[in-house]
Amino acid sequence: MAIRRICKYGEDILRKKLPPCDYAAVKKGLPALLEDMWETLTVVRGLGLAASQIGVPLRLAVLMLPDEKGPQRIVVINPVIVKGEGRMFEEEGCLSLPGMFMRVPRFRNVVVNALNEKGVEIEIAAGGLAAKAFQHEVDHLDGKLFIDRLTGLAKIKAKAEIKARRKEWLEMDESKPQPEEPEDD
Repeated sequence: MAIRRICKYGEDILRKKLPPCDYAAVKKGLPALLEDMWETLTVVRGLGLAASQIGVPLRLAVLMLPDEKGPQRIVVINPVIVKGEGRMFEEEGCLSLPGMFMRVPRFRNVVVNALNEKGVEIEIAAGGLAAKAFQHEVDHLDGKLFIDRLTGLAKIKAKAEIKARRKEWLEMDESKPQPEEPEDD
């Protein structure tokens, strides 16, 4: 298991639309890749992580969604949003644009078809936060970032923030040990 570096805004892989992957071809290496993705997602305290965000050009993502019984871990391979209903306009962030949050339009409810980590076809109906997370991760696999959904003044603000933070982002590496914060006396 290893914590992987998360690709940041400006890195080419984040803009690539990934083709469906052949489950049989990735099956052998999948357990190790998923363990790395879960560990990385846990360390950065995210809701979801697409393989492309750690530099792996596979059409798969993991989501760790809050549930009353504890975090629900979901793996989606070749996910497709087959239905979207309702609208919501909520704040959203991204591990590839750390610390940046903007209000983004999304479907309130979605239905997602995918394969799970065992190669079994699944259909997931999700609403609210889970719907937003699925849409966000599918966007990554299509080479899109949440900022691509912004318009008008929000897009102008996002460009300014990106310009101010881009160098800082490219120097970040989650895979390296982080200095501990001093304890208060």
